[in-house]
Amino acid sequence: MQPRFLGQGSLKVSSLGFGCMGMSFSYATQLSTQEGFALVRGAVERGVTFFDTAEVYGPFVNEAVIGEALAPLRDKVVIATKFGFDIDPATGENRGVCSRPEVIRRSVEGALKRLRVDTIDLLYQHRVDPDVPIEDVAGAVSDLIASGKVRHFGMSEPGVQTLRRAHAVLPVTAIQNEYSLWWRAPETNGILQACDELGIGFVPYSPLGKGFLTGAIDKETLTDGDFRKTMPRFAPEAIEANRVLVDLLSRVADDKGATLAQIALAWLLARRGYIVPIPGTTKIGRLEENLGAADLVLTTDELSRIEQAANQIQIVGNRYAPQHEALVGREAVATSAVRKSHD
Repeated sequence: MQPRFLGQGSLKVSSLGFGCMGMSFSYATQLSTQEGFALVRGAVERGVTFFDTAEVYGPFVNEAVIGEALAPLRDKVVIATKFGFDIDPATGENRGVCSRPEVIRRSVEGALKRLRVDTIDLLYQHRVDPDVPIEDVAGAVSDLIASGKVRHFGMSEPGVQTLRRAHAVLPVTAIQNEYSLWWRAPETNGILQACDELGIGFVPYSPLGKGFLTGAIDKETLTDGDFRKTMPRFAPEAIEANRVLVDLLSRVADDKGATLAQIALAWLLARRGYIVPIPGTTKIGRLEENLGAADLVLTTDELSRIEQAANQIQIVGNRYAPQHEALVGREAVATSAVRKSHD
């Protein structure tokens, strides 16, 4: 894979990364530690250098597996993780969104140990805490960068004004927002425009629509324990209505001699040179299929065909249940004060 660069060329990664969440969190099927090792190391062998995890995945379990799997390969990879929840270190209880500076510091100290690293390559705020001025969050991460514990600052699902305010305090290397053919809000809510203007990289999560764009999901697919069953977009009637988007990808894939997943990922890669999708999987075969998108070039005519057809499709169903929808795309409180002390 040809490399791509996040944050004005400051962070070099593979053009497709690996989203590690599904190995141990949110889906009904989870991998054993040894299966996780094999998958992660298999990804490195196939050219992936960018791995995405988070404290809350487990909690803690995902970071620990990634840390152990990548420890012998540390000089070959970039590891991203996230803070943003108040998680009890002893019990793993998630007490909710929290980006107080002392919680950020505690999260980073734990992540460093679990990931078996001296420095976290890319540290995201997982979700915006509206009760903590974003200037204080950026300031706390700036302190961690100054101390050598973090290299780059990122944000996941910020509102555009919060992103701009954070970047004014500490340059944001990358944002991680949902973006795919069935969730195109970044094109209209100002996020992509801000990335263009400020030189911020974009890391789309769920680039395959949480599996829907692969064509492998129907109303009978999801089992108990799969978090997608809580999402309006995965209600049986929504799955049936949204099949039209899968049909579009199927037509393009047939003409191109590719798979649906490869077309969906290649479309994203063509949107911007600084876009680095992070599809996740639990299967080596799916991993290899996804990575094939890095070598797939969609012509101008093919991209136009996809665009014109997709613009005629009305996607049915919200992407999250209300309690989770409230956590994405939101703004932190505004403040005119100079950065507060973090002591």
